Amino acid sequence: MSVATFDARVIGAFGRQVRVRTSEGRDYPARPLGRELGIVCGDWVRCRHDAQHGEVHVLEVLPRRTTLYRTNARGGAEAVLANLTRLLVVIAPLPAPDPFVTDRYLCAAESARIEPVLVLNKADLDPTAGLAEMLHGYALAGYERLEVSAVSGAGLDALRTACLGHTAALVGQSGIGKSSLAARLIPAGQIEIGALARAAEGRHTTTASRLFELPDGGELIDSPGVRDFAPALTHLEPRTLGFREVAQLAVGCRFLDCQHLREPDCAVRAGVEQGLMDPRRYESYRRLRRLQHTLGPAHERPRRRGG
Repeated sequence: MSVATFDARVIGAFGRQVRVRTSEGRDYPARPLGRELGIVCGDWVRCRHDAQHGEVHVLEVLPRRTTLYRTNARGGAEAVLANLTRLLVVIAPLPAPDPFVTDRYLCAAESARIEPVLVLNKADLDPTAGLAEMLHGYALAGYERLEVSAVSGAGLDALRTACLGHTAALVGQSGIGKSSLAARLIPAGQIEIGALARAAEGRHTTTASRLFELPDGGELIDSPGVRDFAPALTHLEPRTLGFREVAQLAVGCRFLDCQHLREPDCAVRAGVEQGLMDPRRYESYRRLRRLQHTLGPAHERPRRRGG
């Protein structure tokens, strides 16, 4: 006699343990049946009840619409979150943001066809000169930016609106207030809030990704803070690495497969010189491209357009 299966959403991922929610709104702790299943928060999965052991088994991961990938400790691609439609990349004046980490989240989102939105938390604090310059570069690239404060509540209505009809995730460095923002959006959610250490370096307040249903509609995933983020190079858009300015400028390059590093008549490098792309963003692109060259196969010589 076959055991009936059911589909469910992964609303929490804790290593090999997950929590799933059925379409009827019932939550169950569950575990994958087999070590090959890579399950992340946001996944839709097929499950069955194991009456003998009194637990729920995950049998398979259903096809994903989108996947956010990072590089794991072995250098391979590892899924982080699934079925997102928006990635809310959070930065703040304190602790000081790492623009290269922010760039890499944005690139991973662009390459995965997930809409990125930059969220400046603690916007009531005065920005440093470095942060102001960083924000100018993102404005030049055309990124949408929301300015909010989890403390005062400023900008939270706009953040709620940005989540309506979306499966959105808050990502970013430790200590920037992602869980505090989530707590303001989800009053009933039991989210642990941590404080900044004296050295102004954030500590992790979220230890696992969790998905919440928002009161006004939409879903929000609160994810652990990071000190660094390395996107999976094999899942970045190959021609632009997910830099939208590069995509816009590269149409004018002399060679179809221009890498925008040393090739002649490169429209991207020319665009940087003309102020059409932030030089720091271009340096971020160069770092990722050099890393790709180091880890990947040798590249062919550039080809001329039209031949």
